[in-house]
Amino acid sequence: MHATLADVIADTAQNSIEAGARHVTLDMCEDGAKISVRIKDDGKGMDEAILARAFNPFYTEPGKHDKRRVGLGLPILKQICESTDGAVSLKSQKGVGTELEYSFAAKHIDLPPMGDIADAVLMLFNYPGDFELTFTHRKGGEEYSISRSELSEAVGGLESADGLSLARDFLHSQEESLS
Repeated sequence: MHATLADVIADTAQNSIEAGARHVTLDMCEDGAKISVRIKDDGKGMDEAILARAFNPFYTEPGKHDKRRVGLGLPILKQICESTDGAVSLKSQKGVGTELEYSFAAKHIDLPPMGDIADAVLMLFNYPGDFELTFTHRKGGEEYSISRSELSEAVGGLESADGLSLARDFLHSQEESLS
């Protein structure tokens, strides 16, 4: 079970990376009334049959997971959205990519805590593979946007402890500037 919204966001964005996307955009907007997330990728996409089963907790795409045949990420996301007066939308086209949009009522009593967005995004940036991820966060009239390649170049790479520490500090400073 996801403990925070940051966990949910990381889980859903990780799906794009695992689907072989070369470019992923992760947009997050907090407007006081609603928290909205949009993830768009150019990964392998889903055909109509897979798309129709995507929210079924007893189904996962064949070959996606070595040891299990269920996928709970999207069903849990749908449950959280529906229980917090939010919504979820999934569009996909085989060979083109996928777009997932979801939202939550920001003041709903059942909304999980936000968690550490900076650390969740850093984990995504540090995920293995050859892909570009761009994260944009809008809140209270302020925003910042950073790509994996920009951050890696600025801190001298994400492979070293020093680079990761600098990247973490930068992402946390950006999140703090939105408060």
